[in-house]
Amino acid sequence: MKAPPPSASDAATATAWIDAYLDNLPEDQRESLQNLRRTVADAAPEAVEAVSYGIPAFSYKGRTLVWYHAARNHCSLFPTAEPIEAFRSELGDFKLAKGTIKFIPARPIAAELVAKLVRYRIEQIDTKKSRDPQP
Repeated sequence: MKAPPPSASDAATATAWIDAYLDNLPEDQRESLQNLRRTVADAAPEAVEAVSYGIPAFSYKGRTLVWYHAARNHCSLFPTAEPIEAFRSELGDFKLAKGTIKFIPARPIAAELVAKLVRYRIEQIDTKKSRDPQP
């Protein structure tokens, strides 16, 4: 039985849980989400790894910044709805839902675009425009 995810407030435990989570994915999803993870960390050096809603996330100033996850046939980034709307024209033909960008490992979201989405979320949090919506 898979261990439950750690508390989002325990960054070291969250990082270890996320490492194990990623290690159990198929190679293409693991590599894609590891790249996404590095991109988010680079774009938000003050953010810490967390687990929120049972999936990997990053927290910034005590608020969830973004979430990410692997599903059966795709991967997802959850930057919330407002950043998706702000960059909709750059998201092209990615499958979008409220707060969610779905992609396949063979065609990941460009690192520059991920960084823009993350910086947008940082600005939301810094100006207190966001209330940590669900992914």
